[in-house]
Formats: sequence, C-alpha cells, structure tokens
Amino acid sequence: MEKKRVIIDTDPGIDDALAILLALASPELQLEALTVVSGNCDAVQGARNALGILELAGAGDIPVAQGMRIPLVQEALLAPETHGETGMGYASLPSPTREVVPQHAVDLLIEMIMAAPGEITLVAIGPLTNVAMAIRREPRVASAVKETIIMGGAIREWGNTTPLAEFNTYFDPHAAHIVYHSGMPITLVPLDVTYQAILTRADVDRLLTVESPISHFIADATRFYMEFHDEYQSIEGCVINDPLALALTFAPQLVDTKLLYVDVDIGCGVSMGKTFADFYRMWNKEPNMKVALGCRARDFIELFLQRIEDFCRAHPD
Repeated sequence: MEKKRVIIDTDPGIDDALAILLALASPELQLEALTVVSGNCDAVQGARNALGILELAGAGDIPVAQGMRIPLVQEALLAPETHGETGMGYASLPSPTREVVPQHAVDLLIEMIMAAPGEITLVAIGPLTNVAMAIRREPRVASAVKETIIMGGAIREWGNTTPLAEFNTYFDPHAAHIVYHSGMPITLVPLDVTYQAILTRADVDRLLTVESPISHFIADATRFYMEFHDEYQSIEGCVINDPLALALTFAPQLVDTKLLYVDVDIGCGVSMGKTFADFYRMWNKEPNMKVALGCRARDFIELFLQRIEDFCRAHPD
C-alpha cells in the first residue's frame, strides 16, 4: 500500500497531540513533518510539545519546524484556560533529545510541497498563519499541494471563542481569508462536525486498560480538557476537533461534505473571525471548498480508540 504523505501544521495543544498520535498510529499515512504555529500556546512552547510528542511515540526522526509566533494583523490570543500553561493539560512530556530544524516552518512548508507537487496532503489544525505566509511567499504552493484539510470555522454552529467565531479562525482571520481564497483544494472541518466528536471518560478508561506511557499521557492531558469542557460548555467529556480532521486523510466517509463558497469576516466588529457559507448562491460565486456538515461521530471515536489502543500496545514502555 502506498502511503499518503502528510504534513501537519499545528499549534500543539491537547487535541493536536491526539491528532499527531493518530497520524503515527495510521498505517495509511507517512508523516513527513510537523510545522508549528502559535495558537493554543506560543510557537516556542508548541515546538517543544511537538518534539516531546514524537519522543513519546518513538518517532523522533520526523522533523519539527517552528513557525509564526503572532497573527498577521492582530495580537496573539493563546488558550491556557483550555489547554493548560504548557498546552498539554496535566500531562508531562519527555524532554526532547533533539532540536527543531533550523528552517522556519514557512520555508519548510514551501520546500517540501514544491519538491513533490501533487503528493503532499497538508492537515492544518491550528491558526492558518504559517499556511498563509507560505502562499504569500510562494503562490505556487496553492496548486502544488495535493489537498488541504483545515480544522477551523463554525458554519451553522455557534463559536467557541466569541459567540460567532471558532478559535483557529478568530486567532488569525486574515490568514484564513488568504488561504480560503488561494485556490487550494480545501476540505474545511468546522465545529459543526467536530463538536459531535466527544471523547468520554469511559473512552479514556478503555485506553488505560492498555499499559503504555501513551495511554497515561492521553489520560492526564484530556483530564484537564474535560474539566474545561464541563465548566465552560457543559459537555461531559471533551471535543477532539483535530483528530477528526486528521482522520479524513484516510477515512473521508466519516463526514458528509458540501461544495460551498466560504468566506471569513475580517472586519473589526462583533463578527470578526466568523466563517460563513453562501448556501443559496446569493453571490453567484463558485464554491471554493468542501465543507463537512454531517458526521458519523461515534464511528470516528471507535476508529480513534482502536488505533490508539493498537499503538499503545506497540509502545508499552
């Protein structure tokens, strides 16, 4: 089986870590690199987290590049209340035995995508600052990438950062605007579907029946995440947005998509960062992406659990 080559652009908080572990646990994928952007935590801490996750998973040969630390226009808005001060909740990661690569994440994205036109799938699960900068520096990236799967936005769902805006998009709406209108082949995975993907305490207890540092890391990280969801959003468990986006690289049947023209509000009013779609073609513009609007959520959670269980068995110490 020929593996799908994937780069994950990430702001390693808790659900990003789960997405990275899912990628490593999926035989269909070849994880080429992690490029890190500020979002859930600052990019410096995020790069440290990325290295630690790979170290935990025995995948220390995968390059990690640190990228943009601030949004294109507005000030950074980090999320310690959601992901903890380090981005990993109550979990601790092993100290990395190596450094990030010397290249900036934007340069690495350009280099790897342009070196293999039509071969790289980009999974963008953080704010889109790195991706937007890559497009601005080398516009051919937009047509050279095989596909781009973006976790972000809220179309028919309310926001999780403002009443209208989802975190990744609100963090850097100007970057999202650039990417949405770049011509990239995009599948958008908004809160409409990711907020159906709830990992429960029973699910985590199931993972803990497999003795592994990875299962214990997931339990410690998600315990913080679950406390946040319970207190602020009255959700029992935690929403694992990013792993669902990652899973679409090999299981696109988990969601139902619709071709839509999508834009993001980059004004300075109460709707800044709001992602919206023209369902009725009122603007008579061609669709610019596929949008996931329906989800077989429990099928996804079961897939996630099975793959992580197998991965934990393969990494008992």
